[in-house]
Amino acid sequence: METRIASFTEYLVEQEVFSDSMKYHVANNLSILESIYRPGSTSHLDLLCEARLAFDSGKLRFSGIDHKLLNETDLGRVGYYRGKKVVLDFPIEDLELNEEKTPRLNYPKRGGGTKKYHVYVRNPKTGRIMKIAFGDVKGGLTAKVSNPKARKSFAARHNCADKKDRTKAGYWACRINRYAHLWGGKTYPGYW
Repeated sequence: METRIASFTEYLVEQEVFSDSMKYHVANNLSILESIYRPGSTSHLDLLCEARLAFDSGKLRFSGIDHKLLNETDLGRVGYYRGKKVVLDFPIEDLELNEEKTPRLNYPKRGGGTKKYHVYVRNPKTGRIMKIAFGDVKGGLTAKVSNPKARKSFAARHNCADKKDRTKAGYWACRINRYAHLWGGKTYPGYW
């Protein structure tokens, strides 16, 4: 492995105060890319920003890939996106910022929230995608979709014939029996 930072005495301006994590990386000859912190964590981002400040001010010299990244990219610099402070040129995708990826719409799935099932739908009024959670998670109630009497009773109790709004949990609870992937490949007619 290539040496990036040899020692404090060789590269640091005297009487400069660095964080314990930067001192650790220098003392153990670790690249800022070989951070001891989880990528994307606050401590990791702080280390990148500290490295950027030290590099730009000439207080710490880097070599190899660290020098190339700090010299040719904005790694460690900070910008603002939608009012949020973000570290620039950070090579990990933030799903919150990635607007191209949209979940599969109108396709119920198990788990993934506070309820037993969830589904993503587009609100026709706002055009935004929303997550609808429904179903009992405590285990007290089970979906007896294969039982015709249970389906009929549920539909009557919940007025399933009147539920037309896809942005409501009741709509999806009444129609969950139509999604075969949740029931081992078999669909059941009507409301459940």
